[in-house]
Amino acid sequence: MELYELTIHELHDRLKRKEVSSVEATRALLARIEATDPKVNAFITVTADEALTAAQEADKRIAAGEMDVLTGIPVALKDIFLTRGVRTTCGSKILAGFVPPYDATSWERLRERGAVLVGKLNQDEFAMGSSCESSAFGSTKNPWDLACIPGGSSGGSAAAIAARQATATLGTDTGGSIRQPASHCGCVGLKPTYGRVSRYGVIAYASSLDQVGPVTRDVRDAAIMLGAVAGHDPKDSTSVDRPVPDYTRSLVPDVKGLKVGLPREYHIPGLDPDVKQAMDAAIATYRQLGAEFVDISLPHTDYAVATYYLIATAEASSNLARYDGVRFGHRSAEAGGLVDMYNKSRAEGFGAEVKRRIMLGTYALSSGYYDAYYLKAQKVRTLIMHDFLKAFETVDVILTPVAPTPPFRIGEKVNDPLQMYLSDIFTIPVNLAGTCAVSVPTGLSQSGLPIGLQLIGRPFGEESIIKAAYAFEQATEWHKKKADI
Repeated sequence: MELYELTIHELHDRLKRKEVSSVEATRALLARIEATDPKVNAFITVTADEALTAAQEADKRIAAGEMDVLTGIPVALKDIFLTRGVRTTCGSKILAGFVPPYDATSWERLRERGAVLVGKLNQDEFAMGSSCESSAFGSTKNPWDLACIPGGSSGGSAAAIAARQATATLGTDTGGSIRQPASHCGCVGLKPTYGRVSRYGVIAYASSLDQVGPVTRDVRDAAIMLGAVAGHDPKDSTSVDRPVPDYTRSLVPDVKGLKVGLPREYHIPGLDPDVKQAMDAAIATYRQLGAEFVDISLPHTDYAVATYYLIATAEASSNLARYDGVRFGHRSAEAGGLVDMYNKSRAEGFGAEVKRRIMLGTYALSSGYYDAYYLKAQKVRTLIMHDFLKAFETVDVILTPVAPTPPFRIGEKVNDPLQMYLSDIFTIPVNLAGTCAVSVPTGLSQSGLPIGLQLIGRPFGEESIIKAAYAFEQATEWHKKKADI
């Protein structure tokens, strides 16, 4: 097996046995990026020199016996994480030349454990999108079929794993932005409970919804990455101060007696037949493993997409007000005065989807409309959260599709925002409820494109979804399927 195909735990074992060095593994991945990224466009910035320097330092740590499971492991980050001295764009022209003076806490924690950064990954602009088509740096392609989208907004994070360009990646999930691209690219993507991982140094889209999480080749790697980045951070006021368990202890392929909820509201008419077939097969697998299924109701599901697009756009309108051409980012060279400079800088710097969401959010927050829209959406959000809490009184995890269809073709929905927004119908409620969920490969469509299974856990129930995901993974072969690129 090539070095660029190894999981974290496989590469760690080889590094530990001195069969390979971190420099060799890093060179292998950098060569893989050079060979495949002209087709995939998963990377915005490749940090080759910095990566090789960090790999040399990692090899010294390994030689000195100071080895961690992530020491010497080449990783990549969605370009929404601040990285000191390395350009961070958030997929936007307005930040095209921005070089941060400090690191995001999640990257800092990986770096301290000896991880090696090979680059920054493409994404929908400011994480606003479901297809990775709104990036100012061009669309990312799905390695399984270059004519198809990889999902979004963390499209680069999933495509890089599917193309074997990084051993593991980090993404962010505001309404499904880790789980949906993981599903579309045949990877594992885990969205932790809100507050489980620090958001400090992550460029904000919707602050009450954004959460950091890993995209990996298998469930064990997801557990390793989550354990590395989780935990309280005094720099983030929304970070929860509670102990971080050893998630790898949940890697037990035993789900006998596990109560799995099947929400009746998720059986929608528009569900693709290939997705339905994959879900039915997954349910049959869990039954064989001894899991018990319970029909449940999440009655406010129908309101989730509308609620999300009020709350998220309102918060985006507020968060993106800082990009004014004064403090950092793009400044128009054509401006005739201060107000003109604000207007032109933002008009030139933001793409169409970001402008659409800023306008929607500004309207929802405007005088006379705040109570009718934003405040009402927050009340409905509370009802959605209570739906999940009530369901978890009788079940351990909830099983649903990740997306209603397999990956669609690039350009297919770009001019139909409503259809694009409905791509996240199964993932959005999890963010509104603030709980955790994981996407696991569960099949291929008739055209050979990946399909993902979503397992939702109670708040801070990451151990239960990791255990359920691992049991399914060990009982099937889907995670071993690879994109031919």
